[in-house]
Amino acid sequence: MSTETEGKKQSLSITDNRTGKSYEVPIADGTIRSTDLRKIRVDADDFGLMTYDPAFMNTAACRSAITYIDGDKGILRYRGYDIAELAEKSTYLEVAYLLLSGELPTQTQLDEFTRSVTLHTFVHENVKELMDGFRYDAHPMGMLIATVGALSTFYPEAKNIFDQPTRHLQIVRLLAKMPTIAAWSYRHSVGLRYIYPDNDLAYAGNFLSMMKRMAELSYKVNPILERALDILFILHADHEQNCSASAMRGVGSSQVDPYSAVAAAAAALYGPLHGGANEAVLRMLHQIGNVANVPAFIKEVKGGSGSRLMGFGHRVYKNYDPRAKVIKKLADEVFEVTGKNPLLDIALELERIALQDEYFVSRKLYPNVDFYSGLIYQAMGFPVDMFPVLFAIPRTVGWLAQWEEMLLDSEQKIARPRQIYTGKDLRSFVPMDKR
Repeated sequence: MSTETEGKKQSLSITDNRTGKSYEVPIADGTIRSTDLRKIRVDADDFGLMTYDPAFMNTAACRSAITYIDGDKGILRYRGYDIAELAEKSTYLEVAYLLLSGELPTQTQLDEFTRSVTLHTFVHENVKELMDGFRYDAHPMGMLIATVGALSTFYPEAKNIFDQPTRHLQIVRLLAKMPTIAAWSYRHSVGLRYIYPDNDLAYAGNFLSMMKRMAELSYKVNPILERALDILFILHADHEQNCSASAMRGVGSSQVDPYSAVAAAAAALYGPLHGGANEAVLRMLHQIGNVANVPAFIKEVKGGSGSRLMGFGHRVYKNYDPRAKVIKKLADEVFEVTGKNPLLDIALELERIALQDEYFVSRKLYPNVDFYSGLIYQAMGFPVDMFPVLFAIPRTVGWLAQWEEMLLDSEQKIARPRQIYTGKDLRSFVPMDKR
């Protein structure tokens, strides 16, 4: 195979050594269409050449204008805006508007969007009864997934996904109700009464109120913790074609309602390799136990004895995760209010040694967003079971932006990957007495 040099013909020349035939495949945006390979055949009965790519390591399934990642350079941008700048200067709902519309809102647009979300934070009373039906010790994330999926039965018009006003209303409803359902999932799991939304509070503050309010008439939100949670929501709002976004697009491609698709995306997020990764970091830090034990732990990781360095490395980042830089700074501000998490010193020493060790540097294993986020959540009083739920709240807007982009993309069809069949050839049925 060979490509024409830049400035010349943008195509790939392929010679099939099985037949001696040559083919020319167009290159666009540094990519070839896998369907163009179908013309490479041995004979007329041949299906045509396919590509084999387990876990989509090198396959682009869509064109997207939402999130840009350059893993080698440690770049993450939403609609062209650097993640660090958005975290510093923006709010979550402002970023949500950006992800959905493609542009930052004017003050009037943001006020109207915020008002719409605020007015839809309440859920139908039957939703409360539904959540009461879960076991007393049900995992909050399992409750969230089931309840979000059940919302499709409360809003049957949601299946009209190609009607723009109806679609927009469901998007607003999901953004508004996700914190309510999330907080109620937690309250149910610890046996506390549900707290209704307070429309006088901002998005993150309202969630904190529904989580933590007890007997007081109104919950006084600490502004530093509220802002910290808002920043964490910004950092987790979208991340390109990750597992849950792919689930959202894949399920959404069947043209199901957005509540069902979001439930599927949340189910993908539930897994320990996705939304549960920061929990694994905390388990690792607890396992290490003391700063003095860090060198021995590093030695075990390098020796392949079973210990794993959690919170380092990422499928797309081969540099320092830009979100981790923001979170590391944010941790100091949070700990000023909550007191320092005793695991922080272990984390800092682990990071210091790993970033100087050739074993990890050569493998481009740098801290990712999960390395510090769990420490912050724990310091703010969130139990470990709530970590994937805290991820799902802000990621909802990313899922919805990806879903809407997919719906309006004329090239997209129902997702249906090919397979390489490795089973038996045709066999005759064997009667029971001859098996």
